[in-house]
Amino acid sequence: MSIHGILGEQTTDYPTKYNAETLYPIARSMGRDVIGWHADKLAVGMDWWQAFEMSWLNTQGLSQVAIARFSIPASSPFIVESKSLKLYLNSVNFTEFASWEDVETLIAKDLSACVQADVTVELFGLKDNLSDLLIAQPEGVCIDSALADNTEKVALTEHPDASLLSDDETEARSESVVNDGNQPYAFYSNLLRSNCPVTNQPDWGTLAVSITSEKPVNEANMLRYILSFRQHNGFHEQCVEQIFADLSQYYQPSELMVRAWYTRRGGIDINPCRVSDIDLLPKPSRLIRQ
Repeated sequence: MSIHGILGEQTTDYPTKYNAETLYPIARSMGRDVIGWHADKLAVGMDWWQAFEMSWLNTQGLSQVAIARFSIPASSPFIVESKSLKLYLNSVNFTEFASWEDVETLIAKDLSACVQADVTVELFGLKDNLSDLLIAQPEGVCIDSALADNTEKVALTEHPDASLLSDDETEARSESVVNDGNQPYAFYSNLLRSNCPVTNQPDWGTLAVSITSEKPVNEANMLRYILSFRQHNGFHEQCVEQIFADLSQYYQPSELMVRAWYTRRGGIDINPCRVSDIDLLPKPSRLIRQ
């Protein structure tokens, strides 16, 4: 995947005046074409961006600070380049607004124009009821120790390897969890790692899955699969969509939810979520590493 624009520049001019043209869109089709699966099924869900360095001026010229959350539907034709969003928010730092609602309205308008879909913007004051931003814990079983007793060394792979999910010899072992086909099985791993396709910098995250399938989930094989992303170049959204596509094809689930909480870069974290049915979409949240 080849991406150009603000994110890939070696030197950057940081704006001090409002400039919506700073926002740089990236077509979702670039990542989805690489996955080569049903694009419409990858378009069900949400990307939650959380910005912890949000600031602007009131009409007295006094700096205002807040935490922001941007909800971008997975059906949008574009995502926004992360550094371009950071520069855009910087351009708002010295812009005067009459109210917090005016800030939300302007950012929602600009982000919606960039991704060509309706984006929801929420601002949280530091003294507000921040229940929506309290640190949460992923649901389900942590599988990070699933390979602790395994003597086989885990190989470093250049690309995600969905074949690691399948191992006929071990599917009946105790390390497998056999679902009854009616109840979802929830698990998570804190070991998700991939690389930015532009800068090659590492992206770290926690991956959570809720799946309803008659096929057994082998935790050791699942962890091997997650670790196969360690040297993969892909945007946060593409990585989650790749996992969603691979699990959909292998497990043929009746219900599936795949989400990730990535750690912050430049004061912003990105949290994609894909679901087999929009009714399965969970609430946005943040984890201890965010």
